[in-house]
Amino acid sequence: MPQKITKSSKEIVKAALAATPSISAEDALALVGSPDHVFVDLRDGTEQAKTGIIPGAVASSRGMMEFHIDPESPAHKPELNQDKTYVFYCASGGRSAIAAQVAMDMGLTPVLNLAGGVGAWTKAGGTLE
Repeated sequence: MPQKITKSSKEIVKAALAATPSISAEDALALVGSPDHVFVDLRDGTEQAKTGIIPGAVASSRGMMEFHIDPESPAHKPELNQDKTYVFYCASGGRSAIAAQVAMDMGLTPVLNLAGGVGAWTKAGGTLE
């Protein structure tokens, strides 16, 4: 007998979007290169390699993010342990909203979700490298 799923992925994303502060791509464009902000790309390596990442962003896949944030993890990334605002993004904003919610649960703050992800970023004129 198959499992009975009680919460859909759409419901999880909807709850994460409601619980996570967001920033529009247009507003985020002005933050590239800011000493007070860190962009975090949560797409997998294949996606990052195919399209590139926002200039200066930290590459972290959704599957490794918790380990990259945790200073006690061997996979820790020091860029994710600074007194800065973190702007999480993915392809369209769903995975990054879930990741941002988990990061906030871990104590990382402040965290913003890039609304619409890379799709909105490039539509607003943002570049990828």
